[in-house]
Amino acid sequence: MLSNKMEEQLNKQVNAEMYSAYLYLAMSAYFEDRNLSGFANWMYVQAQEEMTHAMKIYRYINDRGGRVNLEAIDAPPKEWDNEIQVAKQVYEHEQKVTKMIHDLVDLARNEKDHGTDNMLQWFVSEQVEEEANADELLQQLKFIEGKGQGLLMLDRELAKRQFVDETQEE
Repeated sequence: MLSNKMEEQLNKQVNAEMYSAYLYLAMSAYFEDRNLSGFANWMYVQAQEEMTHAMKIYRYINDRGGRVNLEAIDAPPKEWDNEIQVAKQVYEHEQKVTKMIHDLVDLARNEKDHGTDNMLQWFVSEQVEEEANADELLQQLKFIEGKGQGLLMLDRELAKRQFVDETQEE
C-alpha cells in the first residue's frame, strides 16, 4: 500500500508526464505548421512515449491500492522563435523531469517503499536516454545553425523515428 504522500506525488508525476505529452504535441503542431514533418514526427513519437510513461505510473498506483486523481493539464506554449529554441526547451524539460523522478526516488527511499523505488528505477534509466536524445537533437541543430540543407537533412532523418512502447518490454 502506498503512503498518502507517495500516492500524492505519484499522481503529480502522472500529471507531469501528461503535460510532457501535451508539450511535445504542441511542438509537433508547430513543426507541422513549418512544413518540417520529420521534426513533427519526432515530437509526436516523443508525445506517445510520455503518455506511456504516465500510464505506467497510473497502473502502478492502482496496483498498489492507491487512487489515481487526474488534475487539469496546463496549456503548453504554442509558438517558438526557431527550431533551436524548441530543442533547447525539450532538453531543459527533460532535465526537469529527471529531477522530479529523482525526488520521487528519494521519497520512496525515505519511506522505505522498496516497491516504488524499484518501479522508479525504470524511469531513472529512461531519463538518461531522454536527456541524451534531447541533447543530441539540440547539438545537431546548433551545429547546422538551424538552417539550410542541414535542417532539411535532419528533418528527413527524424522522419524515420517510430514509436515503440518500451514500458511493455519488461
